[in-house]
Amino acid sequence: MGLLDRVERGLEKAVRGVFSTGSRARVEPVEIASKLRRELDNKSITLSAGRTLAPNVFDVLLSNEDFARAQEWGTPLAEELCDVVIQHVRSQGYILQGPVRISFRHDEAQREGHFEITSSTERSNGTAAPAAPRPVVPAAPSREPTRLQPVLDIGGQRYSLNAPSIVLGRSSEADILVDDTGVSRKHLEIQTAEGTIRAVDLGSTNGSYVNGHKVDGSVELTDGSTITMGRTKIIFRLLPQSSGGRP
Repeated sequence: MGLLDRVERGLEKAVRGVFSTGSRARVEPVEIASKLRRELDNKSITLSAGRTLAPNVFDVLLSNEDFARAQEWGTPLAEELCDVVIQHVRSQGYILQGPVRISFRHDEAQREGHFEITSSTERSNGTAAPAAPRPVVPAAPSREPTRLQPVLDIGGQRYSLNAPSIVLGRSSEADILVDDTGVSRKHLEIQTAEGTIRAVDLGSTNGSYVNGHKVDGSVELTDGSTITMGRTKIIFRLLPQSSGGRP
C-alpha cells in the first residue's frame, strides 16, 4: 500500500502530522500530486501531431519547516509522486525523454504551508547530479493497471466511487457530506452505469458546474474534470488500480 493510498484509507492524520504544525499551515502529499499534474499540463510542448513532450525532472520547493517534514518521508513519498507523474503522462499520451525524477528542496522564499514546483526536460544521459531523495522510476513501469478507479478529491480528501449512485450535499443523509453553506442538502449525484460516469444536478439552489459550465440535467465526467458546488471545488480522477489492490 502506497503513501497516497494510506491518505485515502483514513491515515491522513499521520501524513498531516508530518506536513503541518498548526491548523492553517500544511502541505499534503495530495496537494503536491495535484500540482505535479498541472505542471505537466502547463509545461508540455507539442512537437508534432500526436507527439507532446512533457518534463521529467521536478523540484518541489518547500519552506525549511515543510522540507524537514518531507525528509522524514524521503524516498517512499518521492517514488509515489513519480508514479503519479508516470500515470498522468500515460493517460494524456505525453512522451518523455528520460526517467522521472523528483526531489524535495528547501527554499527560503517559501512560507510554511506553501510550495512551488519547477520542472525541466532531461535526456536519459543527462549529467545533472542527483539530490536525495531523487529516485529514478522507469517511464514504462512493469506493473500494468487492470482497471481505473473513479475517485473524488475534495479539499485534500479522496473518496472512491464504489457505488452506482453517490449523493453529495450538505445533509447528513448525503453519501459525501460537503460542509458549504452554498451547497444544497442534496446537491449533486454521481451516477456510474456501463462504464460511463455522469454528474447529475439534483435541483440545487445555486446550481452545479463542470469545468465552468452549468450542469443542465447531467454531464459526463472525464479524468481531471472540475466540479464546482457553492465555494467547493471537486476534482474527478480515474486512478489506475492494480489487480487485487487499490488505486
